[in-house]
Order: sequence, then structure tokens, then C-alpha cells
Amino acid sequence: MEPLDLAKFEWKTIVRPLTIDDYDALLALAEKCFPGMEVWGRDQVESLLKHFPEGQFVVEIEGKLAASCSSLILEYDAGLEWHNWKAVSDSGYIRNHKPKGDTLYGIEIMVDPEFRGMKLSRRLYDARKDLCRRMNLAQIIIGGRIPGYHKYADRMSAREYIDGVLEKNIYDPVLTAQLSNGFVVRGLTANYLPSDTESCGYATHAVWTNLEYVAGAKRRFHHAIEPIRVCVVQYQLRTISGFDEFAQQCEFFLDTASDYKCDFVLFPELFTTQLLSCVDATRPGQAARQLAAFTPQYLDMFTEMAVKYDINVIGGSQFVIENDTLYNIAYLFRRDGSIGKQYKIHITPSERKWWGVNPGNKVEVFDTDCGPIAIQICYDIEFPELTRIATQKGASIIFVPFNTDTRHGYLRVRYCAQARCVENHLYVAISGCTGNLPFVENSDIHYAQSGIFTPADAEFARDAIADECNPNVETLIVHDLDFEQLRRHREQGSVQNWNDRKLDLYKIVYTEDGTKFEV
Repeated sequence: MEPLDLAKFEWKTIVRPLTIDDYDALLALAEKCFPGMEVWGRDQVESLLKHFPEGQFVVEIEGKLAASCSSLILEYDAGLEWHNWKAVSDSGYIRNHKPKGDTLYGIEIMVDPEFRGMKLSRRLYDARKDLCRRMNLAQIIIGGRIPGYHKYADRMSAREYIDGVLEKNIYDPVLTAQLSNGFVVRGLTANYLPSDTESCGYATHAVWTNLEYVAGAKRRFHHAIEPIRVCVVQYQLRTISGFDEFAQQCEFFLDTASDYKCDFVLFPELFTTQLLSCVDATRPGQAARQLAAFTPQYLDMFTEMAVKYDINVIGGSQFVIENDTLYNIAYLFRRDGSIGKQYKIHITPSERKWWGVNPGNKVEVFDTDCGPIAIQICYDIEFPELTRIATQKGASIIFVPFNTDTRHGYLRVRYCAQARCVENHLYVAISGCTGNLPFVENSDIHYAQSGIFTPADAEFARDAIADECNPNVETLIVHDLDFEQLRRHREQGSVQNWNDRKLDLYKIVYTEDGTKFEV
């Protein structure tokens, strides 16, 4: 079997600036989102791009326009007609755009019904927030529709409806999303868009405050480094009836991690072995190849979920057959729909004996929207040379999916992960399986205590453990990692392991794609 072409599984998802070439697709999107309401004219879109092109964004999935938003900058004035969409947006032409203003006003946001439930509005709100920070604007103000209100209008006022949404008693497809993205309702506007029958003409006046705003500065002086939020899953293996049940369990953790607005979620090594509980029992070597047959479904599922939940997923690892050779591969499913893969390089004696796994031969470092990362599968973290190579290539965090049967095996992974943090001034996250698979040979019992580890120095937790799970229970942990703190530690820490290496005495020499490199 030839290696799978990952391009066939990727969902190319990008947030990019709107262009006039998007007009026809934008018009079609508006007609689907707001049936019966007046939609954008070409002259309005041309005016948006003329006056403030930086404030107009679209989300594109596989070349199709899936969502869009528009905005302008204004000088905040309490007396401005914020309740009047036509006045505040110049009827959508934004000729009143103030480049030196202090407030970003959101005119419109649209998500194609086909792609709803994929958190595309979060991507657009994040793009607006980033723009707000980069341009040193004090706040974002939006007049938000409440399209669910028409279902309740005969028995409650608009204010009562909004109170119900705030109290989580009512779900509104627009207001609920705005609240989850950090907006605060400051008022209620009647006759905002009289043609909006779903909202009965009402809209909320909502505000997001930029905590990095510096009054009087034209632009932000520096880019404050935001923490990266990491979720580690400690996954319980159990008997299942088929792939759909496996996917359902995975989606629960992805949904939860997304609710916490995580940037990464890490699953354990070979947690897909629970799929062997729903196929005919056979010898371990044959079972591994049966498991590999699930790879296309596994790739499809995680690619879709990474985009849907707007999160970068390290999907544990999976057996894959390439050119009749069995490999243990960890895949990175980026939230833009692209995929990367890391072969397990060091194969344990039991993997060779029971499964017939073959080793990979390259340390990958993957670019992500949160910086470069590396993945080392279980046994690989026990070889310090690999992390040296990954660090040289720019990685500041190593994700380690592992799968161990005893506490001794787990401690080897844990202690080596903590050592790599000290040696290379980086973070390491490890994720393992718990639970039992009684009738799957070489995968019957499991021991894990997953965690996130840091260098051992004053800036970090006193035990160099950022967070960790309780042992042998299904759970997850969520933690923010400060990479600016890590950078300062690397340059000014109490010890300088990386800088103090005696390269005149020893060094790492490795071969990659036929070329020799030194670290």
C-alpha cells in the first residue's frame, strides 16, 4: 500500500482579507444568511474595501466562502447614534471611517448555514480582536441581532429574552456566540434593522474591551505574548461497538477543549487500539494491520473536528501501513485543516515482537499558528538527542502521546520528559491511556498520569509541574503556557543548560535527507 496522500484529507481553512473578487460569493452568502433582507450591493463592498480593507475578513474552506465580517473604526462618543445601524455604518458604505479613532465597530458577520456549528464566528471575532490590539483600539462595539427572539415575542419582551440568554435558559445563535467570545451586553436597541423580522427589529449593544489599550498611543508599542492554552486528555480505553462510538468519545473531549478555548489538545499513543475490540480477534501482528485499515476514517474524522472546533489536535498515534511496512505515526491536525505527521523513531522491544512496527528516521518540527512544535511518541522522549534536534529546529514545546502498561513504564516517560524540559528550556506535555482491553493482546492493561511539565526554575511551578491528572482515571487538564516567560528563562535562567554545552567536547551529529547536521 502506498503512503496515504494527506492532501486528500486536508480541509484548507483560512481567514483572509475580503477582496472585490469575493463579491458574487458574498452576495450568495448574504442571501442564504438573511433571506428576505436587503443584502450587500457591489458599490457598498467596493466602498468597504476603499476606506478600510484591513477590517473586512472572510473564512474560506476548501476554496468556498464560508463566513465573513465587516467593520470600521470610529471615535467613541456616548452621544453617537449607536442604536442606528444606517447612521453608524453610513448605510454600509463606511465613508465615516476614522483611521485615528479608538473604537472598532462591527457592521456585519455572516456564517453559511452549511458550516454553522464549526465555530467560524470565533475565528472572525478573534481576527477582529487581533486587529483591535494591533491598531491599539480601546474596544469593539457591535449591534447584535437576536434572531431567536421571534419565537418568544408573544410571551416575553426583548429585555426578558436577553435576560434568558444571559442566564443560559435560552439559546440564541448570535447572542450566545457573542457572549462566549467575551462581549458584554450594555444595552438594547429597538428598530435597529426593521427588516430583521427574526429579531423583531431589535439588537443588542455589546462591547468587548481591549485590556492592552494604551491611551494616546497611535499603535501598540509591542506585541504582548499571549499564553498558549494546552489541553491534555487522559483517555480511558473501553470496549466499543464501532468507529462511530470511538469518534463520539473523541468529539466529547474536543468539544470540551474548544469550550475552554484551547489552542492544542493532545491524545494518547495508540488509543485507537480500542477499535480492535470491535473486530474479530486475531494474532497481534494481523490485528495491527486491521487497525491500520481504520486510518482513512481516523484522518477524516480528526481533520473535520480540528476545523469544526477551531483547535490544533495531536491525534495520539495510529498504526499505518506504507509500502507494506507498518509504522506508528502521530498526526498533527491543524485548525486550518492541514495535516502533518511524525513517525515513531525508536521502537520498543514489545512493539517489534508483538506488532512488527518499523521505525521512522526524521525529527519533524511543525509550524502552527501558535509557533513551532514537535511530537515525540512515547519511547522517543527517552532519547535526549531527539529533543536536542527539535530544539535546534525551533520547537519550544514537545507533545508526547504515550501508552504504558505499568507504573515503571509510565515513570520512564515522565522522568525523561521532565529532564528534557531542564536540558532544553522548553515545555513538555504527555498524554496516556488508562483502562483495560481484556481481549486485545499487548494492549490489555494501562497505567497513566498525564501532565504538563516546565523547566525547574524560580519562574515556574516549584515542582516544575504546570499541571497533571490524577492517576488512572479518565479526565483532562487545561493549562496556559507562557512562552515569553520561557524565552526569558532560556536567556537569563539560574542555569543555562543549552548555552553551556561543551560543543568542543561533544555534539550531536545526525543525518536528514542525505545531509549531515550538527547540534
